[in-house]
Amino acid sequence: MQDYHVHSSFSGDCAYTMEEMVLAAIAKNIEAISFTDHVDYDYGDPKYSDLFIFNTDDYLNEVNRLRSLYGDRIDLLSGVEMGMQPHLVPTVEDMFPFEKFDFTIMSIHTSKRKDLHEGAFFQDKSPFQAYIDYYEELLYCVEHFNNYDVIGHINLIDRYSKFLSDEVSFLKYSDLLAEIFKLLIARGKGIEVNTSGFRYGMGSFLPNLDILKLYKSLGGEILVFGSDSHHPDDIASEYNSVLSALKSLDYKYISVFKDGNFDFKKLQRI
Repeated sequence: MQDYHVHSSFSGDCAYTMEEMVLAAIAKNIEAISFTDHVDYDYGDPKYSDLFIFNTDDYLNEVNRLRSLYGDRIDLLSGVEMGMQPHLVPTVEDMFPFEKFDFTIMSIHTSKRKDLHEGAFFQDKSPFQAYIDYYEELLYCVEHFNNYDVIGHINLIDRYSKFLSDEVSFLKYSDLLAEIFKLLIARGKGIEVNTSGFRYGMGSFLPNLDILKLYKSLGGEILVFGSDSHHPDDIASEYNSVLSALKSLDYKYISVFKDGNFDFKKLQRI
């Protein structure tokens, strides 16, 4: 069992140290975790400008310290969850040392330079336009940025449906998602199955089953598990639910990541 989306106190929205998260993972017999703490440049709301940026030297030093203590019991990857936006593409590789990290999740937390979390992005636009704006910006990032391994919680916009006046049919934006997936697949990138949707009352994974079906229909195979845990208790949460859902969609494998490459592991409940 691996969990490739774990936060620590290096993220401004997590109160638990890396060591606390490691010890919790070991107690759950997890084989590998990737710390993927937030880096979001130009988050949108100025009050969060320093909340989602960490010191990379301190971060990597702590990962290495924990490897020396616990490396015989768990595989620890140094990772980052990079919040991407189209205007960051030309400069983000100069701003962040991706080459020093084992694993990178690319996520969209801010669209049109406005944050999703507090609803600024949704103001003065229709629900349909919000979805089109969100997925068009993700498509642009996929087209023009390549320094990542998987896309995180690809349909994060669904989590903020409370800001929408109406539901948007999947069919109205599935063509955009298909374009994104075709590029991902061609470039050997993957997506994560993020289980935080259950903790936020969505009752589903991110992505949901419709999106997972679309990904599979286009030949998508690279799927990593991510709990998006900000609390020790949430590490690897709903892992077996993910395996069951993937089996129901006729997926045969879940992906593991090691030494810069993906491999495939047969679906097997823990």
